[in-house]
Amino acid sequence: MPTDRRRVDAVSAAPPNTVLLEALRGVVDPELGEDIVSLGMVRSVEYDNGRATAEIALTIAGCPLRTQLRDDVTRHLLSVDGVESVEVITGAMDQKERARLMSTARRLAQTRSVGTDFPDTTRVLAVVSGKGGVGKSSVTAALALALSRRGHNVGLLDADIWGFSIPRLLGVSGPLQVREKKMLPIELDVGGASLKVVSMGFLSGEDEAIMWRGLVLARAVQHFLEDVAWGPLDYLLVDMPPGTGDVQMALARMLPRAEFLVVTTPSAAAAAVAARAADMARKGHVRVAGVIENMATYIAESGERLTFFGEGGGAALADAIGAPLIGSLPLDPALAQSGDAGKFAELSENTKVGEAIAAIAERVSSEIAPLVEMSGCTARLIDHVEQRLNRVDSAEASPR
Repeated sequence: MPTDRRRVDAVSAAPPNTVLLEALRGVVDPELGEDIVSLGMVRSVEYDNGRATAEIALTIAGCPLRTQLRDDVTRHLLSVDGVESVEVITGAMDQKERARLMSTARRLAQTRSVGTDFPDTTRVLAVVSGKGGVGKSSVTAALALALSRRGHNVGLLDADIWGFSIPRLLGVSGPLQVREKKMLPIELDVGGASLKVVSMGFLSGEDEAIMWRGLVLARAVQHFLEDVAWGPLDYLLVDMPPGTGDVQMALARMLPRAEFLVVTTPSAAAAAVAARAADMARKGHVRVAGVIENMATYIAESGERLTFFGEGGGAALADAIGAPLIGSLPLDPALAQSGDAGKFAELSENTKVGEAIAAIAERVSSEIAPLVEMSGCTARLIDHVEQRLNRVDSAEASPR
């Protein structure tokens, strides 16, 4: 009987379940800060003729994170070669599954790499790029301001230790004050809301070279996370250095619930380099929340549309890495001029670039990284874990 060659090719090209599971390690529960595979939330994942089916166990049937987790699972599985469609089945954990999750949560609480005073519900968005010169810091600062204008409590950490530029863009300066052994962020009033900013630029001169490497860089970022009185934040935006180096790997380890926003220009070459940042995130099991395209179409006073840096790079990158294109910022000299003058906060939302930034902030807060109520899902389990650990710590500290 003759062999159906097409069927043999399809079977040989089918990704094994181990590959699908590895892809799902990039899906992180934003409350527990651990991937759903390690948490035991993946009951099964199967592949058949281009379709991947994953069954995910939630802590409760009405989990507020259900939609986000379903979308994350879909995006990560679609990034696997050979997967053309995805079905996600969700159900509620049984008592044994919740007990195992509780045990994992306890281990995480005991071995957490860094301790911060902002809550577990804070959405940590690290803004990354494959290379310098794509306007990553400008995008970070503009997005932080736009989220603040929407009434959110926002922190902005300038983790580009060597190439800090946030202080100049926002027109703020140090030094940082210390109270009760904690550094106090510089606070910027944004239409009645407060944007809290921390940067190496508050501790060093603008023209002074920072010649740090490896563990010293990682330790600096850790200080800015652990030793700063951030307070209750809805969002913490982190302006990362370009590339895929020590700081990126350190942040993924210290804040596993962090999510990456990848910035690129419309240039195909820039988008190809930016894909490396997304690949690093995937290998570190960090969620890539989306892509932001900067320096897109320039609209002249005559109305003519000019594309100095090419077209389509952002959409191509988003499609290649399986993440949404959140929005495109037009090339606008007003953005650079306001940054050089330290007046980013005064940039009007009525301009073309201001409207685009506002639209991106709205999509981030409503769709890409919405705030989550602590009343459901794993949050209640975390509360129980923390209470138990506090009792254990108190017992160990008591004299015998």
